[in-house]
Amino acid sequence: MSVSGLVHLIDDDEDVRRAVAFLLGTAGLAVKVYDSASTFLEKCDDFQSGCIVSDVRMPGIDGLELLRRLNQRGARLPVVVMTGHADVALAVAAMKEGAVDFIEKPFPDEVLLAAIQVALDRKEKAISSDTHTDEVRKRLASLTGREKEVLDGLLAGHPNKTIAYDLGISPRTIEVHRANVMTKMAASSLSELVRMAISAS
Repeated sequence: MSVSGLVHLIDDDEDVRRAVAFLLGTAGLAVKVYDSASTFLEKCDDFQSGCIVSDVRMPGIDGLELLRRLNQRGARLPVVVMTGHADVALAVAAMKEGAVDFIEKPFPDEVLLAAIQVALDRKEKAISSDTHTDEVRKRLASLTGREKEVLDGLLAGHPNKTIAYDLGISPRTIEVHRANVMTKMAASSLSELVRMAISAS
C-alpha cells in the first residue's frame, strides 16, 4: 500500500519512533519525528499540513491534552492516536476531542497506513471545503447593499412581489437584482443559492 503526505509522528518510545518512521518512509510518506507532545508544540512551525500520528499515553502532555491544545490553536491537522490495549477508553475520549481514528498496539503495518490515508483524505476534503466556503464568502462580499437585501428576502422564502413591497421598489427591479445575485453567486438555482449562503454563514 502506498500513500503520500506529511506525517508528524509523536511517541516517547524511541524504538516505536524508529520502527514507525521506517515504515512510513518506505510507504512514501514524509515523516517528522518528535519525542513528546510538548516538543511537537514547540518545534512544529506548520499546524495545517499533513496529519499527526501520536501515542495517546505519554509523560507530560498526553494525546488527549495534545488534541485540546491543537483545538485551542485552531490547528487543522487530523490526528490518529496509537494506544495500548488498556488505553482504549482514553483513545475513545481522544476521538471525542477530534481524533479521526485510533489503533491498538501492536498493529499490522497496513492498519496504520490505512488510518493515515483516511486522515490525509479527510484533510484534503477539509481544505477543499474551506476553499469553497471562502469563495462563497467572496461572492457574497461582491453583492451591492440592495442585492444583499434581495438575497435576505429570498433566504426568508419571500416571493419577488413581497420583497419588492418590503423594499419599496417594483417587482421588475427585484427580478433584475435577483438575476444579478444569481450571476454573482454563480448559482444555477434558488436551492443552490440557499445552500451556498448557509455554508458561508
